[in-house]
Amino acid sequence: MALTLYVDTARWRAHHKQVLEQFPGLVPVCKGNGYGFGHERLAEEATRFGTDVLAVGTTYEAARIKDWFSGDLLVLTPFRRGEEPVPLPDRVIRSVSSVDGVHGLVGARVVIEVMSSMKRHGVTEQDLPQLAHAIQDVRLEGFAIHLPLDRTDGTDAVEEVIGWMDRLRAARLPLHTMFVSHLKADELARLQQQFPQTHFRARIGTRLWLGDHEATEYRGAVLDVTRVAKGDRFGYRQQKAPSDGWLVVVAGGTSHGVGLEAPKAVHGVMPRAKGVARAGLATVNRNLAPFVWAGKQRWFAEPPHMQVSILFVPSDAAEPQVGEELVAHLRHTTTQFDRIVDR
Repeated sequence: MALTLYVDTARWRAHHKQVLEQFPGLVPVCKGNGYGFGHERLAEEATRFGTDVLAVGTTYEAARIKDWFSGDLLVLTPFRRGEEPVPLPDRVIRSVSSVDGVHGLVGARVVIEVMSSMKRHGVTEQDLPQLAHAIQDVRLEGFAIHLPLDRTDGTDAVEEVIGWMDRLRAARLPLHTMFVSHLKADELARLQQQFPQTHFRARIGTRLWLGDHEATEYRGAVLDVTRVAKGDRFGYRQQKAPSDGWLVVVAGGTSHGVGLEAPKAVHGVMPRAKGVARAGLATVNRNLAPFVWAGKQRWFAEPPHMQVSILFVPSDAAEPQVGEELVAHLRHTTTQFDRIVDR
């Protein structure tokens, strides 16, 4: 009995093909938990569609994935002096976001990140004169720019990249390759047309692996079902059942990421009102579970346990049976499955 990730493999791979066609030279990103699929699976998929570079989040991820992918590995987290050394092959390319970082990687293959409107990390325009001298001691694979997802001020992503291209060109820095993130296919095409001597390579993770929501589905197996009457006590905290119904034990708990949720940016009155309502219900121990039964998302009977969750299903719904599976609406990037099934 398990929390299972089901993959419609043909549909999933058809989506990969579509994205690869839209973004020539695409660099797949495999970081974190492998977008819910695991590093090994994504490395195999990247090998299958023939990419020469796979981007990973950290040096530790590069060390784990190097035996699964034979091409170049681009580490996205910038190098910092004093970081723990991790033995890596020469095919690993390090990202750098400061002149000092370039000086600390003499002889290494590097991609230099420029400071975008994200304001997360990157070299600035003021760094460029020093950078021109520093890159003589490294093997420069290109520059990179990581752009924001939303542009609420109405600015244009392409114009931001062009601005940096002009600065780098004015500083007489080589512009053979530019790695970009969060650009649309038509935006990338505009850049490639304007700068035909530069190879623009889109680094894409979410859109590539998770862009077709219908290609994947999580399901948790029902392990036990216990009938309860209104007022019966149950669980670790001996709470009372709110009405007659069933306590349903389903595979999937905190170790899988069930009950864990990353904060979201909320825009608009209605989403904010829903957030306030959910917070109010949580103060009286009413928390909506990600599991669906009989067409409705059900409530946690109590906070999820380490490997299972207990749901409350009222008596006006059909009784779940042991061995059945409940669809679970889970976030791929925070979920660990017990098994993956291709179908």
